[in-house]
Amino acid sequence: MSDPLHAFPPACAQTLQALARYPSRTAFSWPGGSITYQGATDLIGRMQNVFMRLGFAPGTRVALLTANRADTWCAGVAAQLARLAITSLHPLGSLDDQLFQIEDSGAEMLIIDAATFRDRGGDLAAKAAGIKTVFTLGPADYGIDLLQAIEQAGHATARRLARPDDIATLNYTGGTTGKSKGALRHHHENGGLAGAILAAFEIPDTPRYLTVAPISHVAGTKVLPTLMRGGTVHMLKGFDPEAVLKTIEREKINFTLLVPTMIYVLLDHPLLDKTDLSSLELLLYGASAMSPSRLVEGIERIGAVFSQLYGQTECYPVSVLRKADHDPKTPELFLSCGFPIAVCDVRILNDNDEEVGTGEPGEICVRAPQVMAKYWKRPDITAETLKNGWLHTGDIARADERGYMYILDRKKDMIVSGGFNIFPREVEDVLSQHADVAMVAVVGVPDDKWGEAVTAVIVARAGARPDADELINLVKAKKGSAHAPKQIRFVKELPMTGVGKVDKKVLKAGFWSGRDRMVG
Repeated sequence: MSDPLHAFPPACAQTLQALARYPSRTAFSWPGGSITYQGATDLIGRMQNVFMRLGFAPGTRVALLTANRADTWCAGVAAQLARLAITSLHPLGSLDDQLFQIEDSGAEMLIIDAATFRDRGGDLAAKAAGIKTVFTLGPADYGIDLLQAIEQAGHATARRLARPDDIATLNYTGGTTGKSKGALRHHHENGGLAGAILAAFEIPDTPRYLTVAPISHVAGTKVLPTLMRGGTVHMLKGFDPEAVLKTIEREKINFTLLVPTMIYVLLDHPLLDKTDLSSLELLLYGASAMSPSRLVEGIERIGAVFSQLYGQTECYPVSVLRKADHDPKTPELFLSCGFPIAVCDVRILNDNDEEVGTGEPGEICVRAPQVMAKYWKRPDITAETLKNGWLHTGDIARADERGYMYILDRKKDMIVSGGFNIFPREVEDVLSQHADVAMVAVVGVPDDKWGEAVTAVIVARAGARPDADELINLVKAKKGSAHAPKQIRFVKELPMTGVGKVDKKVLKAGFWSGRDRMVG
């Protein structure tokens, strides 16, 4: 790390600065309440004071389990100002996954949103061996009520104690390709993130940002940029389509972030066409690809407000497909994950880390200030992922002559069928353009003749009855017979991970049971 003179201020310090600028504005709003910028500053100061009195060493991990709420977000900022590091538990995660994260990260403090997770918090508090202090927000029959503790401790001014080399966050990967790993960042890796987001994304001048997806993950990265612009963060605790539509209309929301499955539910909701969504200027989507036919439908019915983000736990953001790129006249761009953002050096490299030619497939590799420092306690995987000074994302893509990237697939999801390398994403992109297909996932399943057989698992659009042979022939016509599914299975729904991606591990397991390895 270079000397602190040339480092970004820690994000927690940037937060205090942003809050100081507009003291009387509303920082956070939620059903039944709100808090001003000044109120948030006071809350952070009081919480930091309570944390400091416990005497935890710098870098001590604080695990948070919370729905979208302002006071727990402020608690995370307060912990970082006190030189503690935060690790957010996935709100949809299983007890075992959450316990694994607490124990793997070495967390000693646990903060629970008791209104939403009282029972789960109690299980974690009882079973997590290393936890020394448990705080709850709201009453519970375990732990210390943080809101009561700050009342008793009285007023305290927030202090900027965090240093660039202090550990800021330990974010755990989605675990779609194995055991979840902790991506560790110090403040100097996180410090430029809000500025990069403001430069890369078309965030409105005074954002009225609706958080629907969990702020413990990517939706949370837009909170500080919103405050820097003097905006308000409107919080919903989860995805309820009716509440989302009504909140956009009532609060004149101009900016939100959703995963494609949420957008599909909104498009199918009877209230959509009766709701005034004209205030919406930016609808960011990410986590997985969106069906091109549904994207066209979204643009027609919601407006030209769609923008796709691409990144991963190890580096976010990497690229963006902006609103102007979402033009129904150039639908081929809908399949792109966008153009690299300004602060990322992005290359498509082969297995020898040499740049491939235009249009050739290779791995997306990144250099950027916001790349993680390492995987916590995983030196071998860190060395492999960060080899030769590049973050190897594991995503295979090609780039066109302008530099727009098209993800073909995860390196680990590649299907080898009859000696051909087939990327499921290429087959999914063809099938998802069919009007009768709502969602599709393609996996390789064991086959004595082919090694792996390309298999499509499809959720049909409501009321539609897609014809399997027609869909197979569509892929044959567009991609050739090697890519054409050997079988198609129709299902009511696809298994999803907590971050809204199709869980291909679960999907494959159903086909591979009884075999030792998940390869042909």
